[in-house]
Amino acid sequence: MFLAFLMLLPLTRAFYSQFMFELPDKEVQCFFEEIPRDTEFTLLFQVVAGGHYDVDCFIEGPSRQLVYREHKLQHGTFAGKAELPGVYRFCFGNQFSTYTHKKIYFYLQVGKELPVVPRVNMSAALTQLESSCDFLHSALSIVVTFQSRQRILATIDGLHAKAISTHLIYWALSETILLCLVTIGQMIILKRFFTEKKANASMLST
Repeated sequence: MFLAFLMLLPLTRAFYSQFMFELPDKEVQCFFEEIPRDTEFTLLFQVVAGGHYDVDCFIEGPSRQLVYREHKLQHGTFAGKAELPGVYRFCFGNQFSTYTHKKIYFYLQVGKELPVVPRVNMSAALTQLESSCDFLHSALSIVVTFQSRQRILATIDGLHAKAISTHLIYWALSETILLCLVTIGQMIILKRFFTEKKANASMLST
């Protein structure tokens, strides 16, 4: 499912932001971006750690009108166009969680990709140099996108490995404590057993 989500990442040269942040329990965290009128934007997010891997997400326009809202999603994507110019709020909520923090990957693209080679005459064919530039641009965009995907996957794998390591340490510690308690209990029982035998032997001798 997550790999399918990663394939939605656009190959673009437009302005974008991507980062990972931690959202505490019972809190809402918002990010602000100024978007001109009639500019397209795309939001993608993925909960990579914490609880049931779910979070609330909503987008508000400059006049605080609700543009997008979803509840308890593991991941999601939204593409829209700014009807009004101004600052848009991209918010994530974890109010329903009482103690679990969430780690969220956030990706925001604003604007469309500009052509790498400006075309004055759209009917004219591309020259060999222009074709080469266009091919290199596409190839580099693919490389950048796959690098971003690999960083996300590496982060998720690292978090899972850390969680498994922590569980193994706790399990080994619990087994060690239990083994020590059993050993002490056996020593006490054996000591009491020989003490009772010694006491009975002394009574018989008298």
